[in-house]
Amino acid sequence: MAGHEIPEPADREQLTDPASDLQAAEETRHSCDPAFRHGVVVGFDGSTSSERALAYAIGMARRLGSALIIVHVANRLPTTVWAGCEPPVFVDVPDHRTEVLGLELACADYLSEVPWILVERGGDICHELEEVGQEYSADAIVVGSTHGIVGRIFGTVAGRLARRAQRPVVVIP
Repeated sequence: MAGHEIPEPADREQLTDPASDLQAAEETRHSCDPAFRHGVVVGFDGSTSSERALAYAIGMARRLGSALIIVHVANRLPTTVWAGCEPPVFVDVPDHRTEVLGLELACADYLSEVPWILVERGGDICHELEEVGQEYSADAIVVGSTHGIVGRIFGTVAGRLARRAQRPVVVIP
């Protein structure tokens, strides 16, 4: 329009380069509630050994005056289990166990002593526990010991995690 200018706002935001947008997106993906930073991560699947690990982690978090990050890693099965063919590819199996565990934990009186959150992940248990520990700058990771033939063949979660973790790992028998 001739003779009509649109004034530029003084606080107009400048365009940013795509690299900084990618970095900002990465930071928001890995951001977590600051109240849970330096908390205690515990692997929990509802088994007896994970219940013992949770009890120990609650006491540890209470003594440290920190929060509890409860991690449930959903099952992933190779497609070869279903199709009987190669190559082995992993597929996510719907796991409603996390919802059930969350409801059980929400009703538990023993968790009222510490702030806690339940984090659901999918994939390799060791990798996901360490990843959550890194995201929350956890002071420790607590897991229950595993028994049985699968642990003897493939190695236990606790053993693999203790070898690769960048923070203390507490294994509860």
